Amino acid sequence: MPTPSRLRAAALTSSAVLLAALLAGCGDEAKSDSGDDPTAQRLDWKACPAPSGAEGGGSSPSPLPDGTTWECATMRAPLDWAKPTGDTIGIALIRAKASGGQGGRLGSLIFNFGGPGGSGVTTLPAFGGDYATLNTRYDLVSFDPRGVGRSDPVECESDAQLDVYFQQNAMPDDRTEQSRLVDRTRRFNAACEKNSKRILPHVRTTDAARDMDLMRQVLGDDKLHYFGISYGTELGGVYAHLFPTHVGRAVFDAVVDPTQDPEQSALGQARGFQLALDNFAADCTSKTTDCPLGDTPEEVKDRIAQLQRDLAKKPIPGLPPRQLTATAATNGIAQSLYSKDFWEYLTEGLETAYDGDGRILMLLSDAMNGRGENGKYSNITAANVAINCADEKPRYTADQVREKLPEFRAASPLFGDYLAWGMVSCTDWAVPGAADHPDVSAPGSAPILVVGNTGDPATPYEGARKMVNALGTGVGVELTYKGQGHGAYDSKNKCVQSAVNAYLLDGTVPKADTVCS
Repeated sequence: MPTPSRLRAAALTSSAVLLAALLAGCGDEAKSDSGDDPTAQRLDWKACPAPSGAEGGGSSPSPLPDGTTWECATMRAPLDWAKPTGDTIGIALIRAKASGGQGGRLGSLIFNFGGPGGSGVTTLPAFGGDYATLNTRYDLVSFDPRGVGRSDPVECESDAQLDVYFQQNAMPDDRTEQSRLVDRTRRFNAACEKNSKRILPHVRTTDAARDMDLMRQVLGDDKLHYFGISYGTELGGVYAHLFPTHVGRAVFDAVVDPTQDPEQSALGQARGFQLALDNFAADCTSKTTDCPLGDTPEEVKDRIAQLQRDLAKKPIPGLPPRQLTATAATNGIAQSLYSKDFWEYLTEGLETAYDGDGRILMLLSDAMNGRGENGKYSNITAANVAINCADEKPRYTADQVREKLPEFRAASPLFGDYLAWGMVSCTDWAVPGAADHPDVSAPGSAPILVVGNTGDPATPYEGARKMVNALGTGVGVELTYKGQGHGAYDSKNKCVQSAVNAYLLDGTVPKADTVCS
């Protein structure tokens, strides 16, 4: 069961699973003769191994289309930034060196693809070709944030236990089912504490931001050039707040609203996913060929809602021995709304589910949950919960959720319960949350290009303007993309890509409030 913020998870990571992209791993320790000074360490770059189980498994990364190979290393960072000379943690890195372009190399461009909990070490090479233009002047660099993938991963439950966890009813109808959900959440969270007690207090976004500043120094850059997507925009905003004078050229795409608490974020996502579902239904019924799901948008949505109700009463066969439950189907539908490219899978998945076959919707749900075809899970769920619960101060009770259900259902008949009950995910978490919402005010920072997508389900468009305002006067520069899906740059829209490339490569800041369609 995803937490509300879980639905920020990098769409790129999940689409990599669906498109069977080749993913990468990372290893090797940093070499240092620097005593207690982590900034003096020398990274030992080597060929990347196959990704670890926590990163999702798979094969070592293929070279970029121009033949550039990927290299991996491990940076040592303080486990506790309040004790910089104490115990350390390994941060897994990956890079592709700049290929060379007019004007010469600018430095490193560090990517975070979101989650929180997504492995940058696997995601960047899976989509590296999309950033070939940027690779002409930048080393493309990404990392597994602390608690993720190879960077001392948070571990909670076993693969078999996670199969049971994701089969539970995350949209409970009565108090008995609600109590069962809360109790199951407590057991999951207790397993996280038992298996990962050392790392749990040190996975806050502020910790990851400090890791990025160390990364900047170890990579030899005077400024941090950065490309953050989804949760990566929150991480970038926190970095800019902590280190405003260290910000170089930065782009935030698929922007998290930094002013919202978890409840407001979940409610915004309910509206966002409902809007995406509305757009999907309208698109299906507007085509010249008959929409196989219904004759009108309302009929399409009514049939989906009926499927959800039917599955709540009686699940259908999914991927044996698991069944497609109402929760899994809702999860799969949400996953498919991350990109318009997935709409055809959603159409096919709904068609087959209406005929009693839940395999496609379950594959979509598995992609969201980080489950591979071999039944092994990456640690994206464990890391996501750990980072969110360390960051977010509120702890919601079942009574509070019940009180809010009417508002969530009004925002989205299909996703309202699903997102509302996700708010109990930090019940009895071992580490107190840091704040109601992140502080991203960054006076003195260089301009940051903030890109919002009007059809984004997971990080609704309004968050882009909120981020611009929170960054402060003269920092955030908003660009609007009138499109569908989670994010804008990887939509391949030429207007968006030209604006982003011009800023990152040439330093040309687009005119404020530029609109691309």
